[in-house]
Amino acid sequence: MSTAHALLGLLEQGPAYGYTLKRDYDERFGHDKPLAYGQVYASLARFEKRGWAEELEVESGDGPDRKRYRITPDGVGVVDGWVYEPQPPGVFASSTLFARVSVALLSGRDAARVLADQRISHLARMRELNRDRQGTPPATQLALTYELSHLDADLRWIEEAGVQLDLLRCGDAGEGSTR
Repeated sequence: MSTAHALLGLLEQGPAYGYTLKRDYDERFGHDKPLAYGQVYASLARFEKRGWAEELEVESGDGPDRKRYRITPDGVGVVDGWVYEPQPPGVFASSTLFARVSVALLSGRDAARVLADQRISHLARMRELNRDRQGTPPATQLALTYELSHLDADLRWIEEAGVQLDLLRCGDAGEGSTR
């Protein structure tokens, strides 16, 4: 996900300060990985430079100035483009799990162990997400369902990969291999 685009989309909801955007981002998208304040303020500076957002007001106080921003019509156009442009399917083809299993196979490590341990981890996370869905707002349920669907797809791949490993072991045993 493009963090900057998501921040710009949140700014579209109404004028906001950087800390407000960070809080909203963390609530909606950063459940396991909160956004750094520096990333928010760097994004706001970029938005302003590109004409996607503008500074509305500056409040001076005891600490640093508080700047309130709003999205511009050009910024709304950027959000439109980002929201409606389909994500390239190849994005899902690169997976750390696939890479770990591949390296295990290439190096002679136990790929079946990698799959089994990952399966246990996925199932635990799915139980946690299902528990968390109870009584949450619709937007949060949507996020949890999204993660559950991806975990489910990973589990299907883990099962398929396990079958393939079994076939490899059977084929290797039949050919007299020592693997």
